[in-house]
Amino acid sequence: MGLAKQSTTQARQMLEADRGLAEKLPELLRAVAEAEAALEQAREWNAPVEELHERGVALDGALTEAMRAAYARERVLVGPKGYVDRIYRRKRLARPEVREATQVAERLLTARETHRLHGIQRVPRRVA
Repeated sequence: MGLAKQSTTQARQMLEADRGLAEKLPELLRAVAEAEAALEQAREWNAPVEELHERGVALDGALTEAMRAAYARERVLVGPKGYVDRIYRRKRLARPEVREATQVAERLLTARETHRLHGIQRVPRRVA
């Protein structure tokens, strides 16, 4: 099997995997909203530090999964040739619908990084 054929086959397999992940994006965004609301509610109720930490970690996980799905959606919009040909990929990234998908993914990435820096409550170590 030639290199080009192998690359095309791998690109199609990766595209199918990305399609499956991209289809989950709306439900993952709902999960992010629910996790964010749960964390905010715990803060309003002055919940214990351990609970705030758990809810912060849950929000981090939800943001991570949603971000991965958003980048998968971007790759799906670029198409299978984008996995193999970097010039084709760059041209497709300039299309409005792909740019919009990229913006969603980057907003989720920024939200996740901001949350990791400032949103996860630290739990003090216990003395043994």
